[in-house]
Amino acid sequence: MECVDCGPLGTSKRRDRTAQGYRRFRCSGCGRQLNERSGGKLNRTQYPSDVIGLVVLWRLRYRLTLKDLSEMFLQRGILFSYETIREWEAKLTPVLTTELRRRCHGKGGPGRRSWHDDETHLKVRGRWCYLYHAIDRNGDLIDTMLAEHRDMDAAKAFFRLAKSATGMPPDCVTTDGHGSYSRAIRSTLGRHVKHRTSAYRNNGLKQDHRGVKGRIRRMRGFKEFGAAERFCRGWDELRAFLRLHSRHNQYVPANRRRLLLRLPNRLDTFRRES
Repeated sequence: MECVDCGPLGTSKRRDRTAQGYRRFRCSGCGRQLNERSGGKLNRTQYPSDVIGLVVLWRLRYRLTLKDLSEMFLQRGILFSYETIREWEAKLTPVLTTELRRRCHGKGGPGRRSWHDDETHLKVRGRWCYLYHAIDRNGDLIDTMLAEHRDMDAAKAFFRLAKSATGMPPDCVTTDGHGSYSRAIRSTLGRHVKHRTSAYRNNGLKQDHRGVKGRIRRMRGFKEFGAAERFCRGWDELRAFLRLHSRHNQYVPANRRRLLLRLPNRLDTFRRES
């Protein structure tokens, strides 16, 4: 355990623990008292990190409202309000997104050089916004971005994000033929990138929009653009990480499905951040 002020100096372990059961430490340099969650985003929270992490994971993974989650945990004797869940989501969703992106970084292969790009519209505070979404030939997520407008600047910004996520430009990009894509691809990805416009090659990506729209419909929309952008990115990253199939028509046995979907065991992000 390192002190948040002094750094890698010696700390001594104390005998007592916090109310949530976390070990206490004392810094030999500054004399500050620490615990296992000191310096993290969940420091001084009333509930254990595992409970908070599970609430946020269920919030992003399943079609549950804030009140649904508070009622589910109330049946287990854990009492908190839906506004508390909103605060936990705002704190931990960026951490989860960054960790999932780090784990998927460097995931390459021939299919990574072929992109399929499309966008869908959703309402934020009564105004239409556009969710840009790109996948590779194998269906793995490249990147996602929420923009207030569907124009040239938004397309260029999205392709810059996608290029930084993969670390390399693609060989081919398939779009629906919107006028802003051709110039954005040439100026951002390079003139050597082939641009295909097809009415049917992006059908899989268009069907994929049903998931996020059904999820947002259950939440009854968004009130802030930042909250909408944070949730859409976290939802996409988590779903891509827990994706069962890595190729078309792949058979996944039931025991493999259970192993992949054991969320608390696969993601230890919240334990490290606490």
